[in-house]
Parts: sequence; structure tokens; C-alpha cells
Amino acid sequence: MSVEEIHNSGHALVWVKSSYSGAEGGQCVEVAAGADAVHVRDSKDTAHPALTVEPGAWAAFVGFAAL
Repeated sequence: MSVEEIHNSGHALVWVKSSYSGAEGGQCVEVAAGADAVHVRDSKDTAHPALTVEPGAWAAFVGFAAL
């Protein structure tokens, strides 16, 4: 995984990109877990705002996606 720190509203978010994402780009997302939310963004266009979801909703999504 690659990790990048971004400061958001005075708090550092650590963005994590899947190891399945190749160096040549592709279609991948990055995720950063904050204190009260999980942030998801397009790894190819990090200037756009991230999607923000509640931790419980993210956990349910990941659990479903892992099936």
C-alpha cells in the first residue's frame, strides 16, 4: 500500500491506496480514516472533494465487498 498524508481542516488524513493499483494509474480509490468519518477519493484526481461516510457504513460496505 502507498500512504500519503494530507492536512484537512487542521487534521492530517493518511490516504491509503490499494496494492492492487499499478504505477501506471488505472481505476483505483484511496481511503483515509478520520476520527468521525471515512473519506474516499479518486486516486487519479485528488483535487476533487472526497466522499465522506460514517465508519459503520464503511465497515458494512467492506464486509459486503469481501464476500
